[in-house]
Amino acid sequence: MGRGKIEVKRIENKTSRQVTFSKRRAGLLKKTHELSVLCDAQIGLIIFSTKGKLFEYTTQPHSMGEIINKYLQTTGASLPIHDHRVEQYDEITKMKRETLNLELSLQRYKGDELNSAQYDELNELEKQLENSINKIRARKLELLQQQMENLKRTEKMLEKENHDMCQWLMKYEMYKQQPVAMMEQQEEAAITELNLLGEQPLLSQFSFFGDQHQLGTTSNSSAYHLQTSHPFTPSTYD
Repeated sequence: MGRGKIEVKRIENKTSRQVTFSKRRAGLLKKTHELSVLCDAQIGLIIFSTKGKLFEYTTQPHSMGEIINKYLQTTGASLPIHDHRVEQYDEITKMKRETLNLELSLQRYKGDELNSAQYDELNELEKQLENSINKIRARKLELLQQQMENLKRTEKMLEKENHDMCQWLMKYEMYKQQPVAMMEQQEEAAITELNLLGEQPLLSQFSFFGDQHQLGTTSNSSAYHLQTSHPFTPSTYD
């Protein structure tokens, strides 16, 4: 019993379609190579996948360009040349029209070229100008507030500097107005303190009676003290 005829149509399942494409592509390239080698045929094969990936085969040592040129020479066909001049002309015309409209809008903003403007156009122009004026005024107010804040900060800094300068001048004037007598008293006290400091080493060489307990018995040769040879009684001098 022979095999049934398989209907050739697009495989709806994406995974099955990709698997079938990979298998049959490999088989087609293999058959193309065998045909080229066995029959010494010049073959050029181009395949694009669904995602646009290119697969190609050409008989060595020829290139795909050589195969295509030979095809064109043999058939007398030519590759279609797309003329871009029409598109370029349309693009230039569009740019000129937009430039003209911009120039006209600028002139109308200045108050010129209003004779050809319609009522609706003038109304729209008025709204745009009012909106622009409001933005300009808001920006001016913002800049003015910033300037006022900067001025206040500068005034505070100057006031602080003036206050510090006044304090310093007051202290300097008070220093200059100190009484001369007070300065002399301070000088005398300083001289007296210096004299006492100069006499202290000389006084420390002598010990007086009552200081023996503090000096000890080892300094008898250099210590001087007063002693009475007889005890004093009131009846002796009566």
